[in-house]
Amino acid sequence: MLEIPPTPVFHIAVGLFAVLLLVLILPFRVRIVEENLEPFFLIMGVAAVTISGLWSLELVIEALKEPVWLPNTPVPIGIFQVVLIFGLLIYKFNRQIYSGVLSLLKRVGIRAFIFLIVTLLGLISSLISVIVTAVILSEIALILPLDRRKKIEFVVIACFAVGLGAALTPIGEPLSTIAVSKLKGEPYHADFLFLLKLLGAYVIPGILALALYGAYRVGSTVVDRIEIPEYEESLRSVIVRAVRVYVFVSALILLGRGLSPLAIWYFSKVPPSCLYWLNTISAILDNATLVAVEIEPEMSLMQIKSALIGLLISGGMLIPGNIPNIVSAGRLKIRMKEWAKIGVPIGAVMLAVYFAILMAESSL
Repeated sequence: MLEIPPTPVFHIAVGLFAVLLLVLILPFRVRIVEENLEPFFLIMGVAAVTISGLWSLELVIEALKEPVWLPNTPVPIGIFQVVLIFGLLIYKFNRQIYSGVLSLLKRVGIRAFIFLIVTLLGLISSLISVIVTAVILSEIALILPLDRRKKIEFVVIACFAVGLGAALTPIGEPLSTIAVSKLKGEPYHADFLFLLKLLGAYVIPGILALALYGAYRVGSTVVDRIEIPEYEESLRSVIVRAVRVYVFVSALILLGRGLSPLAIWYFSKVPPSCLYWLNTISAILDNATLVAVEIEPEMSLMQIKSALIGLLISGGMLIPGNIPNIVSAGRLKIRMKEWAKIGVPIGAVMLAVYFAILMAESSL
């Protein structure tokens, strides 16, 4: 990889801030962009890397490879294969799978079902990976006997929970993998359970709170009939969806690398309490990139906790912020505005609550 200049370069900084503004504004204001997020983010990623002058063969290989082969995995497995394989399984066995999910719903009722699913997926995402969890979530959401608005609300709430839970082990998601890798030496000697010990007391209550909120908001719906829905996807649409996810992940890798000079020049010099709020930028960026830039062994545990929690919560606020958001939004055809109407208020409340908790803890 090419080296980033140690001090800001004016024309590069201006260009990258322009890209950042376009990413923040156009998906909400231009309909064609909102309906085609994958190619839009790919164009923005290419522009960011070009402006920053960080093109290299290594980056191209990473952008092409990571959607099909996650780092630190011995076998080629990535979000593309998981989405494609699960999509094909649903295509072939949709009635059996849907029947099993809906039979549980009939037995426990909609409110308890929502609570159980959000809690379970949030807690197991760090063990079965955020990718597998995201595919399971999106299929469950698709068949729930709810109107579109309630389905989107369920998906957004559940994605917040899944994004939080996936950070508890290095196999959950790239963010946790990178964090543990950077802290494995002195003074923390981070191991497999390091993040669980560090964040568990914050993340697990957060998952339960989200599950309760989901049960309250979505579980208030009166469900008269529970029937197995007609499966409407073609084999072509299953394959196209996996390809679109591939493009989205590759685009976020390019965008994250292209914008990394901004993180190094400006974010790394920000006090921890301010960094917590600036990390809301992970709502549109690959949060693993920000972890790679921000997390250092010289940081205190409080600084590490603040940075990671800020990133985890912000990742649920918009579609590009996390893998579960991307997968679920693609499956249910959720638009950026629809997601933001629910995700931004939830994220803002969570950020405020966690900030108060962290500040109170740091003052003790």
